[in-house]
Amino acid sequence: MTEKKRKEADLYQPIQKHFTKLGYKVNGEVNDCDLTAVKGEELIIVELKLSLTVDLLIQAAKRQRLTELVYIAIPKPKRTRSKRWNDICHLVKRLELGLITVSLTKRPKVEFTAHPQPFDRKKVMTYSKRKRTALIKEIEGRSADYNTGGSNKTKIMTAYKESCIHIACCLDKYGPLSPKALKEIGTGDKTPSILQKNYYKWFDRVQRGIYQLNEKGKKEMADYPELVTYYEDKMKCNLKSE
Repeated sequence: MTEKKRKEADLYQPIQKHFTKLGYKVNGEVNDCDLTAVKGEELIIVELKLSLTVDLLIQAAKRQRLTELVYIAIPKPKRTRSKRWNDICHLVKRLELGLITVSLTKRPKVEFTAHPQPFDRKKVMTYSKRKRTALIKEIEGRSADYNTGGSNKTKIMTAYKESCIHIACCLDKYGPLSPKALKEIGTGDKTPSILQKNYYKWFDRVQRGIYQLNEKGKKEMADYPELVTYYEDKMKCNLKSE
């Protein structure tokens, strides 16, 4: 037995019943609006779609010229605890739209995931203060722009990796050193942690508190010629200034 193909019209009746019970006068297909619900001076517009698309959001945004109470309605997805669903809900709220989901079962269930209301950007940015601080810190920790935006399948140069390369360059030039000696050269406060964690397996501890660059580190340094040159030049400048 094949599953009945869904239609946008399947969403209409459950939502129509919901608003009718609340005392609204409900109409379908009024001047290109999929559903309207009116009670007194209050006008609600609902746009129906089988999936949330850019076209649906554009359509709903246009309806906001007519009323502040605009909802988009879609079938309830199977996964409502996923990151993608949370991102979708955030976008809908950001656009100050409402979101209705309908369980298309024998007894359809209408759920209001979000209501149209003003979006408080300052509040959201306050919640994201740590992420902003981390972003600025990452930017400041990079010596130059070694990544191409949008290249998500290539190796990304991070401030952490730059620090590893800086330490590797110092050990390659000066031989085994302690974290304290490396920091004095200018490798930064994270030097002890980087050496202890040894994420890329580039460093060997030759004795207590003394590290050297191993063969794996020397080999992989060759993959970053620009950065190696940058840090070698930096070390030369430091020697001249001394």
